[in-house]
Amino acid sequence: MPLDYNQNLTLAARELRKQMTPQERKLWYDYLTALPVRFRKQKPIGNFIVDFYCETAKLVVEIDGCQHRNERGLGYDKERDAYLIGLGLTVLRVTNQDITYDFAKVCQKIAALLP
Repeated sequence: MPLDYNQNLTLAARELRKQMTPQERKLWYDYLTALPVRFRKQKPIGNFIVDFYCETAKLVVEIDGCQHRNERGLGYDKERDAYLIGLGLTVLRVTNQDITYDFAKVCQKIAALLP
C-alpha cells in the first residue's frame, strides 16, 4: 500500500535529489544502488522528506548532519520518527561521521534490517 505524502513536497524532494550531500551520495552510489531491494532517495512520506526509503523492508535511513544535534533538530527528529514509526516503518539514523569514518558498519546495520 502506498504511503500518503504531501504533494507540495514533490519539487523540494526533486531538488534534494539533485543536491545530495557527499555522505548521501556515497551511501547511494557505493551501497544502496547495488542491493537487491530498491531504495528511493529523498522520498516524501506524509509531511516529511526522508533521505532513503526501502518499501520492501519498510526501512527509512536518515543521515544526520550537525543541524540534528541542537535542541530544535532533536525535537524535529523525534516528531518525525514518531510519525514514521506510527506508519509501521523502521527508522535508522546514522551520522555524517558514520558514513565518512565507519562506512562498512553503516552498511552492516542496513543489511541487518533488510529481508
